Amino acid sequence: MTTKPLAFVTGGSRGIGAAIVRRLAKDGFHVIAVARSADKLQQLCQSIQSEGLSAEPLVCDISDGKALAAAIESTIEKHGRLDVLVNNAGITKDGLILRMDDADFDSVIQTNLKSAFVAIRAAARPMMRAKGGRIINIASVAGVAGNAGQANYAASKAGLIGLSKSVAKELAPKNITCNCIAPGFITTDMTNVLNDQVKEAAKALIPLRRFGLPEEIASVVSFLAGPDASYINGQVLCVDGGMLM
Repeated sequence: MTTKPLAFVTGGSRGIGAAIVRRLAKDGFHVIAVARSADKLQQLCQSIQSEGLSAEPLVCDISDGKALAAAIESTIEKHGRLDVLVNNAGITKDGLILRMDDADFDSVIQTNLKSAFVAIRAAARPMMRAKGGRIINIASVAGVAGNAGQANYAASKAGLIGLSKSVAKELAPKNITCNCIAPGFITTDMTNVLNDQVKEAAKALIPLRRFGLPEEIASVVSFLAGPDASYINGQVLCVDGGMLM
């Protein structure tokens, strides 16, 4: 059992997810960091704990719906609460629509969209019993505007936005909010593999002329998870340097 508010963060071992885990721990949460990589999770949580903060690793393949639901249920059984759910985990399998096979489409939808549905369903009942909670889904500007070569990814993130708005309406009477963050180009492993020409072309589309940092997404998660965001519900916050304005 923990007396601290508890946050459950998927895709929490690296990039944006790791930044979210660190930020929420600094905000006073006990954070359950969820990912497939046991080594990276262990290193992250040990680093956080060395600062006197509170985080624990939980190894789970979130594309396995039964395993994910069981992970949330066991977390609630162990700690007695769940205050914030952050659905951050996501994958890409890019390709032009004429060359994209069913498996690449299905796996992206399964990981990016269905896992969020499964996690929200598992978290909703304990949040309802507690008469409050925050659900924060990490979408993408691709889900708002689409992106050539990413039909599967954009569909998953657009679906996540629709899911979030529906959940926001269903759970609001129980004092549970659900919002989306739609990052633009953020400096992570995903963008590091791009060549310099592609990076410069992308920066030209961004009024701030730079990629964002994972910590800049984490700060918005911190806001939505905190008391100052209590009247924000069903919204999509684009954190993209002005790219889509």
